[in-house]
Amino acid sequence: MTTVWFSRGCPDHLIEFVRDAGWEVVGPSADGRRRAHVAIAGSEPYTAHELADLPELGLIARTGIGIDAIDLAACTEAGVMVTNTPDGPTTSTAEHTMALMLAVSHELAASAARLRAGSGNYIAQQRSMELAGRTLGLVGAGRIGGAVARMAAGFDLGVLVHDPARQDSVPLDQLLARADIVSLHLPVTSETAGLFDTTMLAKMKPGSVLINCARGPIVVTDDLVAALQSGHLMGAGLDVTDPEPLPADHPLLHMDNVIVTPHIASSTIAGRARMERMAAEQVVMALRGQTPTELRNPAVLDHPARRIS
Repeated sequence: MTTVWFSRGCPDHLIEFVRDAGWEVVGPSADGRRRAHVAIAGSEPYTAHELADLPELGLIARTGIGIDAIDLAACTEAGVMVTNTPDGPTTSTAEHTMALMLAVSHELAASAARLRAGSGNYIAQQRSMELAGRTLGLVGAGRIGGAVARMAAGFDLGVLVHDPARQDSVPLDQLLARADIVSLHLPVTSETAGLFDTTMLAKMKPGSVLINCARGPIVVTDDLVAALQSGHLMGAGLDVTDPEPLPADHPLLHMDNVIVTPHIASSTIAGRARMERMAAEQVVMALRGQTPTELRNPAVLDHPARRIS
């Protein structure tokens, strides 16, 4: 019988699905993971080191888009297929992006802190920014970035896009100089890691806002702190950071013009269920001998060490 390991345990809405498929659910214990043929994976790493301790594993079905914690080359060499669910987190993450954008531009954290402290004189201290008539700069405009652009239109935000795959892409320097809000929607690659450093942040329009619901290492954390402390940036909304999570005494967690959430942008009830269901559907395809539609390492199909055929 095929054993399936769920990194967070088998959710209730998938129990019937799993039973009908004839799978045995194991985990989320370490022993269950070692016995598993399939892993419904979260953000845990899968490197050559981990794979050496998972001799039965033939498929890693990631619930989400990001596969930066998975060594695709090592998986291919070990004969392990890797899939993800690129359409699963789109709506939830785009909505979270808009929520951070609104919260930071309207100074909700600072206003709530002043009210808790009973400082009074609330209106005079408020320096919030309306979104209507402002310009949003999207750095990366795939599924999530595209959804953010559509939502932004409802707030009367003008949108600039920097994305080589788009015909309407503008140069990054031009976008940064013009955008009141810059929202990042990029994967982490050798080109994007550390992209937003002191130099890049200095190119952003004075008084603008940075939103990051992509990956923490795209932004150099110390450089962002400096840009915020200097007043060059109005604020920042971050669902991802580097490191992640931040230590409790980190400056970003104690700035009234910054909101940090713990990498939960996609984790609405509907979003989580959608990603888990999509991951399970990829597993069914693989176990039926079909090529999963979201296979990320197609070279594994011709590899002699392939564990699921």
